[in-house]
Amino acid sequence: MAKTAIVTGAGTGIGKAVATALLKDGWNTVFCGRRLAMLEQAIAEAGPTEARALPVACDISSATRVDEMFETVAEAFGRVDLLFNNAGMGYKSTPIDEIPVEVWNEVVGVNLTGSFLCARAAFRAMRSQSPMGGRIINNGSVSAYAPRPGSVPYTATKHAITGLTRTLALDGRPYDIACGQIDIGNALTDMAAPMTVGVPQANGSIAPEAVMDVKHVADAVLHMASLPLDANVLFMTVMATKMPYVGRG
Repeated sequence: MAKTAIVTGAGTGIGKAVATALLKDGWNTVFCGRRLAMLEQAIAEAGPTEARALPVACDISSATRVDEMFETVAEAFGRVDLLFNNAGMGYKSTPIDEIPVEVWNEVVGVNLTGSFLCARAAFRAMRSQSPMGGRIINNGSVSAYAPRPGSVPYTATKHAITGLTRTLALDGRPYDIACGQIDIGNALTDMAAPMTVGVPQANGSIAPEAVMDVKHVADAVLHMASLPLDANVLFMTVMATKMPYVGRG
């Protein structure tokens, strides 16, 4: 029997690559995002597969919409075996005193509250289904460890995701729910394309950065997802080898 995965932010970038990889690997895969047309296009581009793809438009910052999505998934597949909490957003490099409160609330609403709401619904489903259990993988980012200049909202939420991951990994133990986090550095997507031209550095300069194929992220998530529930990758960092992260620039 095919397992069921839910991927948020699946219309573009990392989410699209991961959802496509899961689908091709035999997972019934729910492509979740705000824009239904983009989800349908992503599924069409994946091509024919034995597993089933289901596009579901959902604003993950809304508790009601998230609960409705999980009800739709339950009706379609009967269970949830994997949630990839991927949907997220950022904001242009800006000093904290110039960041509108509305921007802060929007970034927190998607990156943190959205991840909480989806994890909450997945945990509930995994805890009550038979056989019990499942896996939640959170998209952290290397910003969960080291900030970029002017990135207060994004970096704060990614640090918070680490707390969410650790607590879910602990609280999921009695219910065979494993939780891990993948921290991604400079995967080449439309959002990361400016890195190839130049982005702000800690020393105030603008410089291009090394990037990697997003396929490597999809392969990493697929490995995490393929483990039995008695094994878990708690944290994994996948990054462009030469990006300015490990050292001082």
